[in-house]
Amino acid sequence: MQSLFAQLLVGLINGSFYALLSLGLAVIFGMLNIINFAHGALYMMGAFCAYFLLNVLGIGYWPALIVAPIAVGIFGMIMERTMLQWLAGIDHLYGMLLTFGMALIIQGVFQNYFGSSGLPYSIPNELKGGMNLGFMYLPIYRGWVVIFSLIICIGTWYLIERTRLGAYLRAATENPTLVRAFGINVPRMITLTYGLGVGLAALAGVLSAPINQVRPLMGADLIIVVFAVVVIGGMGSILGSIITGFALGIIEGLTKYFYPEASNTVVFVLMVLVLLVKPSGLTGRAT
Repeated sequence: MQSLFAQLLVGLINGSFYALLSLGLAVIFGMLNIINFAHGALYMMGAFCAYFLLNVLGIGYWPALIVAPIAVGIFGMIMERTMLQWLAGIDHLYGMLLTFGMALIIQGVFQNYFGSSGLPYSIPNELKGGMNLGFMYLPIYRGWVVIFSLIICIGTWYLIERTRLGAYLRAATENPTLVRAFGINVPRMITLTYGLGVGLAALAGVLSAPINQVRPLMGADLIIVVFAVVVIGGMGSILGSIITGFALGIIEGLTKYFYPEASNTVVFVLMVLVLLVKPSGLTGRAT
């Protein structure tokens, strides 16, 4: 039973990263109609930003949770203003190819300077150690990752679906001309939305750094699974991405316990089954 609970914990942690990353992808696609293949590279940049803050500037983990997403979000907004804005209104394939090319460039630059091996990032002192729950030993940092990710996901969903700002964002993507008539700067809102999605990826990178180490290809290892999560939940569905991310992490953990050989493919098998039954995804709207 201890082994089963340990795998469930690993699944929950993976699900936390799946949920945060797929949430950022869903925000960008749902609001901007951009398939952001650079998301994994930006997730990696968040981890490296935390690493640089600690080892170059002496800024620890807690400030990095704020500074790294802002820094990478600004980088994403510059990328949107200089490149992605010119692809608005044309086929998704162009945006996908551009962001895929950007991902290769970013990963290549970091790999050239830092190699492929992982760089250590220490767990903050406040979150070291663990708790004995009786049925399993829970590392405090891993429990923190799950809880904090859930809070961020719910907060982002509430911001977009239940606030006036979120209503403006949704309206700006569906009828930008009408929104401009109310004096709202639509291009600025689009840029800020892309920065929000990128910032969520960077935040996941900071959370991941003490667990998975900081590696140039850490995003490339994860992004395909995250895209599968987004497809299963429904492209552009905020709530679908959150629920599916955590659920698939748990399913992956259970599969590692009962049938380890299928743990690397279970997500894609589920994606095929969902698309056969409901091509728009579990919570996506049919077009």
